[in-house]
Amino acid sequence: MKLVSPAPPSKATPAGTKEWLALSVLVLAVTLLAIDGTVLYLAVPALTADLAPTATQILWIGDIYSFVLAGLLVTMGNLADRIGRKRLLLIGSVAFGLASVTAAFAPSAEVLILGRALLGVAGATIMPSTLSIIRNLFHEPIQRTRAIALWSAGAMAGGAVGPLVGGILLESFWWGAVFLINVPVIILIVVLGLWLLPESRNPRAGHIDVTSAVLSVLAIVPVVYAIKQAVGMEIDWSVPVAALVGILAGWSFVHRQRHLETPMVDTSLFRIPAFRGAVAANTLSIFAFFGLLFFFSQYLQLVRGYSPFWAGLAEIPATVASMAVVAVVGLFLSKLGLGRAIAAGLLLGSVGLVALGVSEGLPSYWGIGISLAVIGLGIGLAMTLSTDAVVSAAPPERAGAASSISETAYELGIALGIAVLGSIQTALYRANLHIPAETPPEVAASVQDSLASGSSALQGRNSELLSMAQLAFTHGMQVTSYIAAALLVVAAVVAWRLIPSIPGQKVERDTH
Repeated sequence: MKLVSPAPPSKATPAGTKEWLALSVLVLAVTLLAIDGTVLYLAVPALTADLAPTATQILWIGDIYSFVLAGLLVTMGNLADRIGRKRLLLIGSVAFGLASVTAAFAPSAEVLILGRALLGVAGATIMPSTLSIIRNLFHEPIQRTRAIALWSAGAMAGGAVGPLVGGILLESFWWGAVFLINVPVIILIVVLGLWLLPESRNPRAGHIDVTSAVLSVLAIVPVVYAIKQAVGMEIDWSVPVAALVGILAGWSFVHRQRHLETPMVDTSLFRIPAFRGAVAANTLSIFAFFGLLFFFSQYLQLVRGYSPFWAGLAEIPATVASMAVVAVVGLFLSKLGLGRAIAAGLLLGSVGLVALGVSEGLPSYWGIGISLAVIGLGIGLAMTLSTDAVVSAAPPERAGAASSISETAYELGIALGIAVLGSIQTALYRANLHIPAETPPEVAASVQDSLASGSSALQGRNSELLSMAQLAFTHGMQVTSYIAAALLVVAAVVAWRLIPSIPGQKVERDTH
C-alpha cells in the first residue's frame, strides 16, 4: 500500500450527471436494506402481543437478517463479479420484495424468523453490487470519496430512520406493514436500475468455489450464535460445538484462499496494517451504533412511554447528524489525515454513548437528543472514511469481492452488536430485577423473560412491578452504553496506530 500525496491532480475522467443519478439508485437500495435492519425495532411490543415470542426469539427476529447477510456477502460479492453487478442487484431486489411479503404475513414467531432470514439472503445479493458499482462509476478519488460518503449516509441514515418509518406505520397499521413498505421501493429501484445502472463484471473472474462459499458461512454464523448464547447465559453443549465449527471453518477458509488461483477473499489485503485497521474500525463502529439502537427503541416506548411515532421521531438527531457527515468529511480528512480522522470519529461516538448512558437516567429528553446527534456524527464519519479506505485498496476488476469485505464487516457489526450488546442488556435486566414473591407465576415469568413481554402481561395492573422492571431495563441500557463506548475507544486507538494520517492522503493499492 502506498500513500499518495494530494499534490498531483487526478487524471481520471470525472463522473457526469448520469453517474450521479445512478448513485441515487444505489443509495436508495442500501438505505432500504439499512431501514429493514432497524424498522422492526419499534414493532417489537406490537408483535410480542400478537405472536408471543420468547426473549431469545425476539433477539433472533432482530438479528437473523444481519447474520444471513454477513454470512453470504463474500459469496455474493464474487458472484456479482462473475455474472454482472447490475444483474445480481436487480435479481436480488425482486427476491427482496417477495421475502418482504412473506415476513409481513408471518403467522408465528418461527415463520417471521424464517422471513427475516430470506430477506437476508436477498439483501446479500443486493449489497455487494452497490459499493462495487460505485467503484466502477467514480474513478476520480475525490468524487469517489464523496460518493461513498453518500452511500455511508444512506446506510447510517437508513438504520437510524428505520424506527421512525416503523413508528409512522405502526400508528395506523399492524406490525406487518413495516415489511410491506419495502415493495413499492423495490419496484422503484428495479425500474430506475434498469435505466440508469451500467453493467460491469470482472472479465477474468473464475468459477465460484462452492467449498469456499460454504466455509464462509460456517465461519461466521456458528461463532456469532455461540457468542450470543454464551453472553446471554444460555450455555449448553451447542455453544462449544458451534464455536469449534466456526473456528475450524474460518481457518479452513483462510487456508483455502491462499492456495486458490482466484480466491473469494484476497487475504493478502489483511497483511496491510491500514486495511486491517479500516475493517476493524468499520466493524466496531457499526457494532456499537446498531447494537445499542435495537434496545434503545424499546427503551423509548416501554420506559419513556413514547408512542411508536414519537419514539421514531426522538431518534431523528442521529439520522440528521449522520447525513451531515457528507458536508464535513472532506474537512476532517484534509486537516487530520485518514487514520486520525477515523479515530476522531470513533472518539466522538464514544463521548456520545457515555452521554447517552447518563441521559437515560434523567427525566429530560434534551440530553438524549444531543447525545444521539454526537453519536450519529462520530460513527458516520468513521464509517465513511473506513469504507473508502477498504474499497480504494482493491483494483476495479475485484471491486465486488473487496466491497464484500467492507459490507461483511458492516453486517457482522450489526449482527454481533444486537447479539452481544443485546444479550448483555438482557442479562443485566434480569440480574437487577427483583420480583416480589406474591407475584403470580405466569406474570413473573413474563416479566423475567423481557420488559416487552412483561409490559404486555402487566397491562393496567401492578404498576409497582412494572416500575421496577423499567428501572432494571434502564440500568441495563446505561451499562451497555458504557461498554459500547469503551469498545469505540479501543477502535480509535487501533485506527490511530494502524492507519496512516498524512493530511489529504488517499489510500490506494500498490500494484508494483
